[in-house]
Amino acid sequence: MSDDQKPRLTLPQRRAITCGAIIIFLFVYVWLVASLGQLIRGGPMTALVFYALAGTLWGVPLIPLIAWSENYKRNNKK
Repeated sequence: MSDDQKPRLTLPQRRAITCGAIIIFLFVYVWLVASLGQLIRGGPMTALVFYALAGTLWGVPLIPLIAWSENYKRNNKK
C-alpha cells in the first residue's frame, strides 16, 4: 500500500484507544506499586520516598502514548 492508501485512525479513535490504554495501565501500575509497597523494609522514610516516586513517575510511560494520540494533525499534513 502506498502512503495515501493506508487506513488512518481518526482523532476520536486515537483518543478512545489512548483513554482505554491509560485506564488499563493505571490499574496494572497501582496493583504493582501496592504489591511492591508491601515488600518495603526500612521504615516510614523509605516508604515515603518509594510512594512519592511511584506517585510522580506514573506519567512518564504515558507520554509517548499521549503524543501518539495527539500526533494526528501532524501526520495528516504530510
